[in-house]
Amino acid sequence: MTDLIPPWPLFSTFLLAGLVLAITPGPGVLYIVTRSLVQGRLSGLASVAGVALGNLGNVLAAAVGLAALFAVSALAFSVVKYAGALYLVYLGLQMLRSSPVDNLAAMPAALPFWRIFRDGFVVALLNPKTTVFFAAFLPQFLDPGISIPLQCVTLGSLFVMIAAITDSGYALAASAVAPVLRGGVLRHAGRKFGGGMFIGLGIFTALLTGPRKAVE
Repeated sequence: MTDLIPPWPLFSTFLLAGLVLAITPGPGVLYIVTRSLVQGRLSGLASVAGVALGNLGNVLAAAVGLAALFAVSALAFSVVKYAGALYLVYLGLQMLRSSPVDNLAAMPAALPFWRIFRDGFVVALLNPKTTVFFAAFLPQFLDPGISIPLQCVTLGSLFVMIAAITDSGYALAASAVAPVLRGGVLRHAGRKFGGGMFIGLGIFTALLTGPRKAVE
């Protein structure tokens, strides 16, 4: 097991870079924050679990070389990028079109945990930023003399754990301020804010120009 982890100076660089990526707001983080603000702590944590599983899917993709394909193929990158962008816009439109009587307190019943989990999984899995990160970054820490897939899975899983911890922090912090959005006229504003954030995030994802910009 220890052979699958690089020496400490190199490993510390990996941990630091992984932490920076995890705390940088991206599709996964913004999805978690929005669900936590609009639907509360449990919904936020359900989205954390979905995002973590999606990140793990990207780890497995890197282990079999799929992420490397995305890094060198403009077509493959574009397919994943625009699929993710369209899905985010779809989520935003759904929220904007929800009935005005569906206030923030009622939304968990309208959006059960399995759906929140599923949406978080898809948002993370179709996030090219994470996919290309694994393709471009992990090779710097791999030993050619040891199984590449096993090293990818080991280091990638460590990143998923780091991201799950920081994402949980985002969910708890956002849910703590959520009650502010549950009074009076702010109910409608909160729903509009959440829908607008998803649509804006989808447009932002679609405007990414390529692998290099996606991981910056």
